[in-house]
Amino acid sequence: MQKLEEEAKLFMEARNRSTITAEKYQEGAKSTAIYPKKDALAYLALGLVSEAGEVAGKIKKKIRDGTDHDVASEVGDVLWYCAMLATEMNVSLGKIMDNNLEKLYGRKQRGKLQGSGDTR
Repeated sequence: MQKLEEEAKLFMEARNRSTITAEKYQEGAKSTAIYPKKDALAYLALGLVSEAGEVAGKIKKKIRDGTDHDVASEVGDVLWYCAMLATEMNVSLGKIMDNNLEKLYGRKQRGKLQGSGDTR
């Protein structure tokens, strides 16, 4: 019982921190992952779009009802699936984040943030 209490205490201490690195998040997410490895990418992609749908649903309800819904919790679930997809592709979540910002900064410099297409 004491071990469980110690784990709970460590969890709560970690939860109260205001920041976490992408790598630390990815490692933590890995420790909670239970899914069929055979179909990992498909399973994770489907989970990602499912959770993204939940984000959209909560925002829709906020617009409709004018009440606050816990969108941040659903965004956290989306992040978990992103981290696990990165893990399955053997890519650091931090590296994906860096590459994405580099791409967006390049588009901004070229005045191409708006529009569509991967090669803007």
